[in-house]
Amino acid sequence: MIHPAYEIIGANRTSRWLVTCDHASNAVPDWVGDGDLGLPSADMGRHIAYDLGAAGLTRALARHLDAAAVLSRFSRLVIDPNRGEDDPTLLMKLYDGTIIPANRLAGAVELEQRLDRLYLPYHAALARTAARQADTVICAIHSFTPQLRARAPRPWQIGILYSHLDERLALPLIDRLRAEPDLTVGDNEPYAGHLPGDAIDRHALQTGRPNVLIELRQDLIADARDQEAWAARLTPILQTVLKETGL
Repeated sequence: MIHPAYEIIGANRTSRWLVTCDHASNAVPDWVGDGDLGLPSADMGRHIAYDLGAAGLTRALARHLDAAAVLSRFSRLVIDPNRGEDDPTLLMKLYDGTIIPANRLAGAVELEQRLDRLYLPYHAALARTAARQADTVICAIHSFTPQLRARAPRPWQIGILYSHLDERLALPLIDRLRAEPDLTVGDNEPYAGHLPGDAIDRHALQTGRPNVLIELRQDLIADARDQEAWAARLTPILQTVLKETGL
């Protein structure tokens, strides 16, 4: 059976926005370790395998924005589509204290197969969808765990990530979100926003497209109701900021 590398929704929608979700799924194709990375189901349900809540938020936000969306259909532990092809963390062998058994001895041949069957088709689909319009704006959706093992709790509800090469949309968005009295907003937190070869670099920075990456804390988007509420909250903010920047 051919395991799909991606899902496209709203392909005929005409909004400038394109919503992406690199870590939408914890699925493992049956040709990778017979569909098993050697981890217990509890670990496959953790943030190490995918971004919890991000797929549902992506679908809801795309609907509110009347935008297309592209979502991955494989676990980041199989191969991480938000890494460059030469990034040493493209195929993770250890993540947040957990060894990935099926990746431990994976070599160049295994990596090439995962690139050809999953990573490259996902990026090809994202590139085609982004190229439908000359003025596409990319909004990447991710989520983060409230606390890594042996680390302090993370204080942010939402983080905005961006590269120093293009701050046009991100910085005004941070300012607008910080005007919300109930939000603690991360500026390139909980992660740095510039990673050469990642999805934003590949599909926005290298093509000059306005872009922003939104990280939501996973416990805040754990179910469909919360995902819908955040989508409804973010939509007018994103639309207003884009309009006010004149991008």
